[in-house]
Amino acid sequence: MTELLSGYQFYLELDGITEALFRECGGLSTENQVIESYQSTKDGKQILKKFPGPLKFGDISLKRGVTSEMNLWAWRKEVEEGKVEAARKNGSIVLYDQANIEVARWNFVNGWPSKITGPTLNASGNEIAVEELTIVHEGLERAT
Repeated sequence: MTELLSGYQFYLELDGITEALFRECGGLSTENQVIESYQSTKDGKQILKKFPGPLKFGDISLKRGVTSEMNLWAWRKEVEEGKVEAARKNGSIVLYDQANIEVARWNFVNGWPSKITGPTLNASGNEIAVEELTIVHEGLERAT
């Protein structure tokens, strides 16, 4: 029986370098738009046929507790300054098990940060300050 994987420990790697540990990740998706076409049979009945259209990939959304590290903010700054080609990076979301052994990997191509959001701060709360990073990209595959 195949063991289910726990999703509690994962990292973002950019061009092979581990950049950050995150607490939440979403958007690891690939889909085709659907093209619908009606066709007629010999006896005049209309049949709806569905065909795969253009391929599209979900935006990767990552959340983590705020740290003093500024690498991801500097990466976003490149895009803000119009240096999008320099900001494009290949990367991975890598999932580790409790023994810190890699158990799953999703690789993306030509990713760049389209958005970074600082934390919502509340002096009366006791929550960890969380920031969010959105990465857009041009391809995603599950490697392991």
